[in-house]
Amino acid sequence: MTTRDMTVDAEKAREGAGAVAMLVQIAGRFNSSIYIENGTSRANAKSIMGMMNMTLQGGDTIRVTADGTDERSAVAKIEEFVTNRA
Repeated sequence: MTTRDMTVDAEKAREGAGAVAMLVQIAGRFNSSIYIENGTSRANAKSIMGMMNMTLQGGDTIRVTADGTDERSAVAKIEEFVTNRA
């Protein structure tokens, strides 16, 4: 299992539903189970409804946890996306 805390980039958060859809697409490329936590909320990163309900804001610190054969790559790719380092 790989877990990493990261801060959501404000510019990425302003992209709204489009950014959420892209995050779900990125997560869907991996075989690992991937979950995102924000405070007391937890969602499957591969679930568009779960992620839409999370409503991430710029500056939020989230925890991404992946478990599976490609967990490290999954967490790294999600971090690259949400922190806007892509």
